[in-house]
Amino acid sequence: MTPAQSSLLSVVESALFDQPRKTEPELRALITSLNAALQAGLSVDEVEQVARTVEEKNGIRAGLGAIVDGPDFFPWLDDAKSAIDPYYWTRYRKLLIQQGLPKDVVISLDTVTDTILSRLGNPNLLQQWDRRGMVVGHVQSGKTANYNGLICKAADAGYRLIVVIAGIHNNLRNQTQGRIDEGFIGRDTGRQQGKSSLGKNIIGVGQFDPNRTPVSLTNTLSDFNIGTASTNTSEIDSYKVPVVLVIKKNHRTLKNLLGWLKDNSARGDNEMIDQPMLLIDDEADNASINTKYGKKLVTTINGQIRDLLGMFHRSCYVGYTATPFANIFIDPDQEDEMFAEDLFPRDFIIGLDAPTNYFGGSKVFIEGLPEDGEPVWLRQITDNEDTLPIKHTIDLQVEAVPGSLARALRLFLVARTIRDLRGQTRSHCSMLVNASRFTRVQSLLRNRLHEILERIQNAVRINGALGNQGLNDPEIEALRSVWAEEYSEAWPDWPSIQKNLLESIAAAKVVEVNSKANDLNYNGGGDRGQTVIAVGGFSLSRGLTLEGLTVTWFLRNTMMYDTLMQMGRWFGYRAGYEDLCRIWMPLQAIDWYAFIAGATEELHQELKTMEKVKATPRMFGLAVRSHPSALLITAKNKLGSGKKVTVLVGLANKFVETAKVSLKNTDLTANRELAKRFLAALETEGHTPDGSKRFSGSYLLEKVSVNIVDEFLAGWRNADQSNTTETGPIRRYIHYRIEDELRFWDVLVVSLQRGKIAADTALGWDIWPARRYVDLGDLKNGYMSFSGKGMRVSSRGIEKAGVDPEKAARAEEEYRLSNAESTNFPDTIYREVRDRPLFILHFVQATEPEGAAGDSRGAQIPDSPVVAWSISLPKSSRPNESVEYVVNTQKMRELFGEPDDDEDAEGDEE
Repeated sequence: MTPAQSSLLSVVESALFDQPRKTEPELRALITSLNAALQAGLSVDEVEQVARTVEEKNGIRAGLGAIVDGPDFFPWLDDAKSAIDPYYWTRYRKLLIQQGLPKDVVISLDTVTDTILSRLGNPNLLQQWDRRGMVVGHVQSGKTANYNGLICKAADAGYRLIVVIAGIHNNLRNQTQGRIDEGFIGRDTGRQQGKSSLGKNIIGVGQFDPNRTPVSLTNTLSDFNIGTASTNTSEIDSYKVPVVLVIKKNHRTLKNLLGWLKDNSARGDNEMIDQPMLLIDDEADNASINTKYGKKLVTTINGQIRDLLGMFHRSCYVGYTATPFANIFIDPDQEDEMFAEDLFPRDFIIGLDAPTNYFGGSKVFIEGLPEDGEPVWLRQITDNEDTLPIKHTIDLQVEAVPGSLARALRLFLVARTIRDLRGQTRSHCSMLVNASRFTRVQSLLRNRLHEILERIQNAVRINGALGNQGLNDPEIEALRSVWAEEYSEAWPDWPSIQKNLLESIAAAKVVEVNSKANDLNYNGGGDRGQTVIAVGGFSLSRGLTLEGLTVTWFLRNTMMYDTLMQMGRWFGYRAGYEDLCRIWMPLQAIDWYAFIAGATEELHQELKTMEKVKATPRMFGLAVRSHPSALLITAKNKLGSGKKVTVLVGLANKFVETAKVSLKNTDLTANRELAKRFLAALETEGHTPDGSKRFSGSYLLEKVSVNIVDEFLAGWRNADQSNTTETGPIRRYIHYRIEDELRFWDVLVVSLQRGKIAADTALGWDIWPARRYVDLGDLKNGYMSFSGKGMRVSSRGIEKAGVDPEKAARAEEEYRLSNAESTNFPDTIYREVRDRPLFILHFVQATEPEGAAGDSRGAQIPDSPVVAWSISLPKSSRPNESVEYVVNTQKMRELFGEPDDDEDAEGDEE
């Protein structure tokens, strides 16, 4: 948008904020009248663009999330509100509106932050208390905005000491300090604040009202410093204004802070210790938790955070995270210790709903990854092994980059140009390259990309203005080629792109971001946004925001839940350019993200279920620990031990399936014969293909005896390849309920409505097998992973089979209402209302992934369809009963590889 359009948009949104929703004609009439009143002089088309933008934002919704409370929740905020002056919150709300946050999202933020604040301690209650809670959001979904709002409201309510622990790297701490400066303090703490500069450093909320400025004992240039803090103590002025610190999650920083607080307390400054203290732990699953399992010790940082909380008579701890699977819930050795841990969120857990315009894991890896058809945003990396292998050493010589990386860079430059043509010249535009754990390799990769970028810029400078003749330049033709393949629908006019290329990409630069270098800086000044290609590793994987991230090239092999999701810097909000976003990664990583996206969706749905039944955080902790995914998480946490670990898994209201299938001919043959006997037993009991119901082309049989299912599971052979498909624990779970809850089953025999291969009639039923690709690298270990490491054989929505249609419709409506009117229904909602368990028999034709170049070492994919199965288990009247799985951590290492830890992951730099 032009500056005039942006100005008009801001005025319109401010005018609409506290008004009832307008109809489209009313909205256009308002915008037209304001255009005239402001003498903006915009054309009819420009006014129409403003109107469409407002309409789009007005259509964005955000749910209110889920709340799981501890047993002693006492609501105090409503009674206290009459005495609270919402000074800091009012400033922050105005800033959010000015920045263009949709009206309904701001209203939701207001409601949710009230919900969190009411669960903190009452700062005006003069007795000792401490509160512990957790807020579970989504990666890059606005958690910082949420705790910024919480800080403002806490300060309004009477909190006078606020500590934010942000990230393990300086760049993230500095970025977080900048967000606090803008949204709470109202001044740039990195500038000198002497009398001569008074007023020059006012930013953000300070532009609305610069008074009552909070005191910051840290700034955007430096972390906590004892000398600086001691000097600023005199400015605190008896705590008439809040005091805030934004510190790095580092044991030295925490040690200095603890020492300073103890010194002040020893000198008689007990007023500080008497103040109600709010501690916000950003990325609470990273470095805060007890990770030294079995050693009777807690990590240094964990202990220091607990010591910090213990120094105050009244304290609150709120951990923010998007990846609680790997959080304090997962300690396979000491279940009771989880609840005794001081940082366990014993008082509340709140799940945040992402707004409907959130570009997240579900959208990218579930909705945007159809079983049939091309992915919307994802592209595979298949050409890296010769120049940049996934597994490499620190001394790797990077002499060239893979062709897909050069292609991604070209596409990024075209995307920047299209965004400019769409009126987004003032917006930042970034590309992410995360391909190595070693800073040395990152530096070399940065140099190679700089060379390619410089070559493209020179070509555009010389030949870009020559029209069709300019296409004789191979660099410009390469740009046109990637446009034709990827963006010809997003912006059909190539000549306009070529004409504007130089202006758009001339200032583009490649920067390095890690513990040894941080060249990322979006404060370039001027009216044009920055154009940045950021190369890094772990520093780009934890909280750091890449403004306007449009193109990503991601080459990592980690399979740790928390690390993998946090590396998803491409999640967030992409208003006006979502269609331009592209993400390159190996097929294996795509599979894992899809798997984790599904598990994360289940986690948020579990929170809502827990809220309905008024469960406690302890019960939610047990639910997370007993989730089938805990088998993988626990094993990875214990990989170093090389031992077998017993894990208790709850199967009530859960879905299990054959993620991996043995390649041994004897197993494949035995399982095919087993399936044949299973189908024959169904017919003997009167369940025939002709008499069955149909579900998307498959055969649905109702009220099948449990004995038929149990006999199949008893005969299943899988060469002990996977903990997740071990039938012993599943059969034990069934036998506990064989006379009541699980006596009768629904059975779905999966068959496509029309298959790409001929129907399989050898089993006596006409079955068109589904096609699933397998990871070629797994074949050498004697097994196949369906859908690669994603380990899914079932299609989305399959658990709706057998559910009463009226119950399914109600479940969908409830989900739509509580998830910002989403129509992308997860299978969990059908499981919730299922009357009988569902057994699913699959016949799968395994195939190689398209473009794959894996190492199978002579192993062959079976020519004939192989047998697999899935089970959807309903809720139980005895949900807390678990069954034991024995996890062989050595086997897990063979199946899933070693953790992919970055060279600078510890964040121990000063």
